[in-house]
Amino acid sequence: MSGMNRRRFIGMGALAAASAVAAAPGPVVPTSPPRPQPTDRPSVPARSRAATRPLFLGTYTSAAGGGTGVGLASYDPTTGAVSGTGTIAGVENPSYLAVHPDGRTLYTVNEQQNGGVTAIALAEDGKHRVLGTRSTGGAGPTHLSVHPGGRWLLSANYTSGSVAVHPIDAAAAGALGERTDLVPHSAPPPGPGQSSPHAHQIVTSPDGGHVLAVDLGNDTVYTYRLDTTAGTLAQVSYARLRPGAGPRHLTFHPSGAYAYLANELDNTAVVCAYEPGTGLLTPGEPQPTGAGGAGDSFPSQLVVTANGAFAYLANRGRNSLTRYAVESSGATLRLLDTVPVGGDFPRQLALSPAGNLLFAANQRSNSVTVFHVDQESGGLRSAGEPFRSPVAVCALPL
Repeated sequence: MSGMNRRRFIGMGALAAASAVAAAPGPVVPTSPPRPQPTDRPSVPARSRAATRPLFLGTYTSAAGGGTGVGLASYDPTTGAVSGTGTIAGVENPSYLAVHPDGRTLYTVNEQQNGGVTAIALAEDGKHRVLGTRSTGGAGPTHLSVHPGGRWLLSANYTSGSVAVHPIDAAAAGALGERTDLVPHSAPPPGPGQSSPHAHQIVTSPDGGHVLAVDLGNDTVYTYRLDTTAGTLAQVSYARLRPGAGPRHLTFHPSGAYAYLANELDNTAVVCAYEPGTGLLTPGEPQPTGAGGAGDSFPSQLVVTANGAFAYLANRGRNSLTRYAVESSGATLRLLDTVPVGGDFPRQLALSPAGNLLFAANQRSNSVTVFHVDQESGGLRSAGEPFRSPVAVCALPL
């Protein structure tokens, strides 16, 4: 299907609905503080391991039945039980979320025609504060990530097929400065059934040396170097997938020597070799997801356990989770089984920081499902009834 039709298919009518991108303060409801991380900024004080942890939820505010901002919840790190605690209002279409390495600032895309990225200061007392929004210079941003150094925010504009960089101001609680770069994906040409490039993800390699951008529209993964002084991207290579694969999301093995691609359009997963020194990504042969064939199921995201032993893939259409054993030091994915996700159209997956819980955001059933992860076998066991959340497209447990 075409790129634009595909976005309608997965509920992206939001693009034309909210074109204004502006800094907007919004009311908040208290929630638990974020998990602290090492940083050059003071971190939020540590909490007891027995305490509940924060869970942030992304949605489409302009979709029918959607949310009113970033959803706030908490989860029990042992049982996986989730409780809602409110909303951070004043954020348009926050469909993907990321947190600063120090745990003090939350970032979200504004997935709409005039795309933006918003910074939110997280407070110990729960009085979270919207710091403002900056334009991504493109349409329909679907993904963002913070560079490990904590000074730069990277984002991917799906509809316009470009990637952007914004500076992060540590002295201003993590607020964003004006965009320092915007790189369009002008070559190679779009793949079969696509009319233009569609950047779907941008992420930094584990060693921090390169930035990789996954483009669904032209079946390509681009490798860039980030100038950490100027905030600009320089392309060093790109890797082509087979025509019509539709790569959507890339996840690195902890070793940094391999990465795994979820291909949305041909319903496959691909193991890629990665060379940290050069940034060269070399895709292997596509392999099955265990969830039907192309046009029957649409993979969304892969996650890998911290010990590198197992990988999980969300399958929309078949509404399942695929479990892979990671073998040969990361070079091989062996399909073990699939289990029902317990919801409709799992858009995104996330492991808890402890790795014992897996969260799935189910867009069409307005729910988040949680699974216990067996640390020995990688087996998944439901943690209970789904948590209701309007048009749930992202779950970020801290």
